[in-house]
Amino acid sequence: MFGQSLNFGALSGVGGDLVSYLVVAGGGSGGCGRGSGGGGAGGYRNSYSTETSGGNQSTETPLTFTSGTTYTITVGAGGARLPAGSYTGAGNDGTYSQISGADISTIQSTGGGGGGGEYVINGRSGGSGGGGGTAALAGTAVTSPVIQGFNGGIDGGGGHGGGGGGAGQVGGTATQYGGTGGNGGNGLSSSITGSAITRGGGAGGSAKVSGTGGTGGTGGGANGLGGWSQVGELSGNDGTTNTGGGGSGKNAFRTSTTSPAGGQGGSGVVILRMATSVYSGTTTGSPTVTTDGSDTILIFNGSGSYTH
Repeated sequence: MFGQSLNFGALSGVGGDLVSYLVVAGGGSGGCGRGSGGGGAGGYRNSYSTETSGGNQSTETPLTFTSGTTYTITVGAGGARLPAGSYTGAGNDGTYSQISGADISTIQSTGGGGGGGEYVINGRSGGSGGGGGTAALAGTAVTSPVIQGFNGGIDGGGGHGGGGGGAGQVGGTATQYGGTGGNGGNGLSSSITGSAITRGGGAGGSAKVSGTGGTGGTGGGANGLGGWSQVGELSGNDGTTNTGGGGSGKNAFRTSTTSPAGGQGGSGVVILRMATSVYSGTTTGSPTVTTDGSDTILIFNGSGSYTH
């Protein structure tokens, strides 16, 4: 006999209990050098209700948990900023997030791609691709095991960085010299926790000498920086914690050890939703536990486990 929650979060019945998930990986960090690209958002996979999954894909299939089985939750870190004094180079990729257990196929989201740097340094590929640096290509979104986000944007000919790709939108193309860096791609909204929250935004690209930085995508993407002749030499902005948002690139070109570096990516998050009637209460890693109607929600902002 099957019973269904009012919010379509989970089903329970013969052979196990259906559990909905949202798995967001860490975002990529921004590139280094003038006109560096924004980091791409961490991969975004969603099986709740009929909500959109990353790359504007259809909702994935919920998992089936069985009593007494432990499921390991891994929450990915955002891509680390490059060392201060880095002259040019692509940002670091974010780290994957996943749900694994002995009786399920692992659900893994890929870390966001690092933003590209000055002097034809391409954006890196990832859950969403990093924006391309000056005169460089953008990083692409992975397609395996599933599509999880969008490609980054490129330099439009003015020497500014492209925006990082987001879970729900491609990164923006930078405009001509004196214009702006590309905007970060927007993330996606989910109500798996009972409230609509947007995650998975790409970072805005930074300007080269003059001009303004691109706007970070909704869902934790960092804003890009204005050109160094306008605002001085600055470190890139960080993506927002536990959104998988991308970090923006630095806007400076000096090689001293005190020169600023690109912003780091935001860490990811893993969320589980199941019928309260089947929730065991056995966890590690101190997830936040809430309820919504007849369902219980576990929000893992750091790694841990749940035993069903």
